[in-house]
Amino acid sequence: MTTATTNRTARAAKPAKAAKMPQTLSDAQDPGIARLRALAPYRFLIENVEPEINGGRYPVKREAGDRIEVWADIVCDGHGVTAAAIRYRRQGEGDWHTTPMRHYDNDRWTGGFRVEQIGRFEYTIEAWVDEFETWRRDLVKKANAGQDIDSDLVEGRALVEATRDGADGDDRATLENILRELDGIEDAPTRMDLLMSERLDAVMRRRAPRVGLTAYRTLEVVVDRLSARFTAWYEMFWRSQGTDASRGASIDECIARLPYIRDMGFDVVYIVPHHPIGRTNRKGKNNSLVAGPHDPGSPYAIGDAGVGEHGGGHKDVNPEWGSLADFRRFVAATHEHGMEVAIDFAIQCSPDHPWIKDHPDWFRWRNDGTIRFAENPPKKYEDIVNVEFYRPHGGPPIEPLWLELRDVVLFWAAQGVKVFRVDNPHTKPLPFWEWMIGEVQRDHPDAIFLSEAFTRPKVMKGLAKHGFTQSYSYFTWRNAKQELTEYLEELTQGPTREYMRANFFANTPDILPVILQTGGRSAFMSRVVLAATLSSAYGIYNGFELCEGTPIPGKEEYLNSEKYEYKVWDWDRPGNIRDWITKLNAARRSNPALQEYDNLRFYRADNDKIIVYGKHAPQAGNFVLIAVNLDPHNAHETYFDLPLWELGLPDWGTVRLEELISGYTFSWTGTRQHVWIDHQLPAFIWRVTPA
Repeated sequence: MTTATTNRTARAAKPAKAAKMPQTLSDAQDPGIARLRALAPYRFLIENVEPEINGGRYPVKREAGDRIEVWADIVCDGHGVTAAAIRYRRQGEGDWHTTPMRHYDNDRWTGGFRVEQIGRFEYTIEAWVDEFETWRRDLVKKANAGQDIDSDLVEGRALVEATRDGADGDDRATLENILRELDGIEDAPTRMDLLMSERLDAVMRRRAPRVGLTAYRTLEVVVDRLSARFTAWYEMFWRSQGTDASRGASIDECIARLPYIRDMGFDVVYIVPHHPIGRTNRKGKNNSLVAGPHDPGSPYAIGDAGVGEHGGGHKDVNPEWGSLADFRRFVAATHEHGMEVAIDFAIQCSPDHPWIKDHPDWFRWRNDGTIRFAENPPKKYEDIVNVEFYRPHGGPPIEPLWLELRDVVLFWAAQGVKVFRVDNPHTKPLPFWEWMIGEVQRDHPDAIFLSEAFTRPKVMKGLAKHGFTQSYSYFTWRNAKQELTEYLEELTQGPTREYMRANFFANTPDILPVILQTGGRSAFMSRVVLAATLSSAYGIYNGFELCEGTPIPGKEEYLNSEKYEYKVWDWDRPGNIRDWITKLNAARRSNPALQEYDNLRFYRADNDKIIVYGKHAPQAGNFVLIAVNLDPHNAHETYFDLPLWELGLPDWGTVRLEELISGYTFSWTGTRQHVWIDHQLPAFIWRVTPA
């Protein structure tokens, strides 16, 4: 019995011997040791990070001068004091900048940093247990409770000494001085005062060991210039800017038109493809399959071998318009007027493009030896063919084509163009855009790319994630109050706002929406106000200011479109809304609130034909309220909520309003107001200030 008991006791004592085993183990002793070592050091769970796109796969977007607010849930075991910080730097820089985060609520932390330069930045979040701050917190609790703190003061000194050993420079000298002072102090209260001093706290925050230090994955931010967010585009069909309907306009005639565009307040002059136009299967008037001898063809049928200085393709200027030197004069003249040029990057080729002869493997050929024309069944585009980005049957990318397309964009950037509207990007591979845009912005970080993709919503968002600076949107077809509200809240308040900037084009050469066909002048006035104030980036295609709305019956297309024929416009045509657009653009320029994208808010209005919304820039002391009549045929009235709370005023407060189109001023008191809007002047834009 005794022997058995003794043996059991001996066996029970064996774990005590195990405690004396070496602390460093090998995988041979336990195969789980490698995973232990991989996991054990990182004590923190960092999750629900904002902003972050697809787990950090894609960058968020900002503009130079923006402050990036970062949020995260940061969780750790135990009761130690958590500290967290954001580390950030411009890509390519060696040193990281650090800014602290603060606890917000329920393990939610926040902090931020400002990006002053365009380019690509990266940032991450770090969290750790602050042992010294934990010690200070507990020391105060014990002291306040009247408990003995002598041993705690010894622990505090040991923490300072350990930090001193890993410090250098002025911080090490400061810690050594404090340790000497501590050793000369006899009474506990004075030692506690020194250990609690701000002088020591500042050094310990910088230098103390960071227990359980855990870093989040590195995230990316693309920082663009302000024009990526705030801009007004005017689409110029260059062939129709002259006075002779038998020919296309020259570059000099287009230069003469620039003051007209400037005076309306536009920033970007966007020209449709300006390259040589193919002759094979050239389209005639109204997109007919047979062209007359003098029909100019669609500018989207790019390429006429042997024409121009670079073989007649994407690096050449249509000789009818001018030469490459003339194009550079056009760019320079546009800059002199305070605007910039955007060009159309359309990858398709006419059957006469020099690439077809020089690089036949870039195209798809039928079994009978003929080239395959572009198709979107049942539609056929006999005047163009598409390039193939990959070898047949799932083969590798055609790398020379990718390089050539990149070099086309770089070529025009060298001519002074930094804004590119990309035609039908959704029919080209997403990896191509991510690669190409990254390549161009590496050399030209101020380059802007607008995605012309009227396609499925997730494809449009995917293109934005893969690098496009701005995106076309469904605004063109959103007319009712509810659908406008829902769509704009999705764009400006949801996750999409972090990476997709919607450019609200009110019309395009290909799209004449029904409301402009049927709504007359009032529809043009209301739609341009909506485009210019709901979003901070918008555009119109020339002729919009003339209220041109004659369609091909039953289609959203212009009758006698200048895509297929020469045209001469009467730019002073009666009924034009140039003055309305000019004052609208002036209001945008003079009100910082209208230059922001994600500050849009909608307010209750009882009549579904009237939409009321506003934009607030508190830092600039600027609040703009807009009311638009959505019915182009009738006047409407409504009671609505005047959002006095946006200005920090009570419900009975008084504000002064200035209507920015008419200049009329008045005052309102109280949150419940009434407005009547005539369909002849279908919108009010009020700058609102406390009375």
